Parts: sequence; C-alpha cells; structure tokens
Amino acid sequence: MLTDERRRRIVVGVRRHGSCSIADLCRELGVSEATVRRDLDQLAADGAIRRVRGGASDPRVSIRPEADSQPFAEVAARGEPARRAIAERAAGLVDDGDVLIMDIGTSVAAMCPFLRDRDVTVITSSLAVVNALADAPAVDLLVLGGMLRPNYASLVGAMTEANLRQVRAGLAFLGASGIRPDGAVLDTTPSEVPVKRAALEVAAQAYLLADAEKLPGSGFLEVARLDAFAGLITDAKPARTVLDPELDVEVIVA
Repeated sequence: MLTDERRRRIVVGVRRHGSCSIADLCRELGVSEATVRRDLDQLAADGAIRRVRGGASDPRVSIRPEADSQPFAEVAARGEPARRAIAERAAGLVDDGDVLIMDIGTSVAAMCPFLRDRDVTVITSSLAVVNALADAPAVDLLVLGGMLRPNYASLVGAMTEANLRQVRAGLAFLGASGIRPDGAVLDTTPSEVPVKRAALEVAAQAYLLADAEKLPGSGFLEVARLDAFAGLITDAKPARTVLDPELDVEVIVA
C-alpha cells in the first residue's frame, strides 16, 4: 500500500471512530508500529489528526468532555420498565466472585439494585453506579479516574481509558445509542467511545444492553461490531428488518 493511501485510510478511520489506537491501525493496515507512528506524526504535523498517547483522535472533537443533549437523570426516567427488565436479566449473568466492568449508561446503572447483595468487584467510571453501590456490604468498587462529565454523572477521557487498560475483568456490561441492522454498534459521544472499546478489550466477555428503541436508535461513531459481544440483552426479539439474524451473537430477551 502506498504511503498516501495508507495515511488517507488513517484519517478516514480516525474521523469515523473519533479516535484510533496504534494497535488497531497496525491490524487494519498490516504494517508495523514504527510505520504507524511515523504516519501519525506526519498527519499530526499536517493538522489532519490530533496525536494522543497510544494513537490519534479527531482534531475536530474538543478534548473537553461534551455535555450530553439530555442529562442522565432525564434519560433514566424514561422507559423504566423495559430498562429494569433488561438490567435484571443482565445481573442474572453475574456470579459471586466475578469482576465486572459497568459502563456509564442508564441501562447498566439499572443493574445496581440487583447487585447490592452480591459478592462482586465492580470497575466503573459511572458516578451513578458508585452512588448506588458505595454502601453495598459485599461489593468492592474500583472507580476509574478521568475528566468529569457533570450532566451525565460520569468520568471520561484519556485518563479513564488508560486506567481501564490496566485491569482485567471477567464480564463487561455496556450500553449504546444505536445498533444498525448490519450489526454496527453506535454511540453519539466521542469521549465515551474509546472507553467502551477499552472495556471490550480487557473483559473476557461483554454484553450489550439495549432496549428495542436502540434498534436502530441513533449514533454516528462506531464502537464495535455486535459480534464483539457475547450477547445482546434487550426487551423484545428484533425483527429481521431491524437486526440481521445471520449475525453471530446471542440475543437474550428479558
């Protein structure tokens, strides 16, 4: 592959995903870390990307955590019965002694009432999860650092991602803004996406929690493919037109 074409693909990937790690770029392009680093350095000098530790981000995206269009409490108040059913089904996959990563979404936070009496270790950057489990007698909490995103009660950014890559977990539970019929799992918040990807990398198994409204939902940043998850936990069986039945993922209906 010619250098110009390789660098063009890097820029396209960074702008599509919001950020890319060196490891991901090496796998995608089939080149060495040294080559990718040289490309990133040059693209950063040209202003096409922003060079960050371990990879690159889209310079059009502010490094400050963006406010969500709707506050966490407002989102959590909607669709409560479906969210609760999904959360209870997800919590049923957890065994005593498990180490689990809990994402910052409202469906994941809804798992907390079903985990309060469990002997588990929870890794999270969700302040809603921290508040719900802080006094749970047998729950050990590992709170990831990062930049505060006040209206969504969470910590995000490069520090959160770096902290997460230092741990290993048996399970991860993630939310999303949308799931396309072809299996692309989407989000709308650039500062969240690298954290979600890191959770997928450091957990032995990951489950996606999404109610029927999230199929297709919304989002313009691809977090991962649906087959990166062990299962999709939702409140209704997706129709063939909503989700390709040929996708290699278990659909668990709460």
